Amino acid sequence: MRRFWLVFSFAPTIAGGDRWFAPDKVEHFLSSAFVQSMSYGALRTTGVSHRASLAGASLTTLTVGVGKEVHDLHVKSEFSLRDLTWDVVGGAAATVLLVRTER
Repeated sequence: MRRFWLVFSFAPTIAGGDRWFAPDKVEHFLSSAFVQSMSYGALRTTGVSHRASLAGASLTTLTVGVGKEVHDLHVKSEFSLRDLTWDVVGGAAATVLLVRTER
């Protein structure tokens, strides 16, 4: 695990300091995977179908990701498409696992 963090810590800096591979990108990935999984689970618990739960969880995950970037825009004056990309990748990774859970 240390090697994983080390790679992200020393990734080359892109203009503006926003790197594609950085510790905060791991946080975006994992947070979005968590939101996707929890949203899916909450929807399934209430009796929503598998497909509708996947769609609802994806919408929730995207809303949270965009909301975080809008918040950063107002607070830090920065909106990161790279962060948003990692949010989408994290949600998609969770979806790949959730697709196999239908029952």
